[in-house]
Amino acid sequence: MAPEPQPPTDRARFEQQVLPYLGQLYPAALQMTRNASDAEDLVQETMAKAYTAFHQFTPGTNLRAWLHRILATTFINSYRKKKREPAIAPSRDRDDWQAAPDVFAPIVPSAEAEALDRLADSEVLRALRDLPADFRTAIYLADIEGYPYREVAQIMGTPIGTVMSRLHRGREKLRAKLASYGPQGRSATALA
Repeated sequence: MAPEPQPPTDRARFEQQVLPYLGQLYPAALQMTRNASDAEDLVQETMAKAYTAFHQFTPGTNLRAWLHRILATTFINSYRKKKREPAIAPSRDRDDWQAAPDVFAPIVPSAEAEALDRLADSEVLRALRDLPADFRTAIYLADIEGYPYREVAQIMGTPIGTVMSRLHRGREKLRAKLASYGPQGRSATALA
């Protein structure tokens, strides 16, 4: 008689069901944090929270939305925590100066660093980055990830009306910030 197959352990079930979504979490985290190492940390923290709360997940419901909700909530909580912490001055200049073989030689950034600096300084990204975290998250999930409003509401843990309001107000703020970069905005500022 063959032994009866054992049900998969919680860890095996978690890995089997959640790991296929890992590739979708990183781009979302990168868009939220705008930094590769912070995005990796956010995904890792999200996976840890998902693992510990996996027993609360209702089988048959949208696992992708559940994971994105944990990701968004974790991001918003860490963002709020960072805003409460005092700012620490970077020591980059001091470290670069001490590491340079010639103290008087200018420090030349790598091509990748220059490209990332240019990308990070685009006006659209800057305007999106300047939005409050709730607006930025709603716009990212709806406009970039393509989630329907109902799923954005589930992910963010807010009523659908709140999501619609945040999207409307967030888009208006983006439009206002970017108006001066359009053809009409440039001619208007040139005449002023």
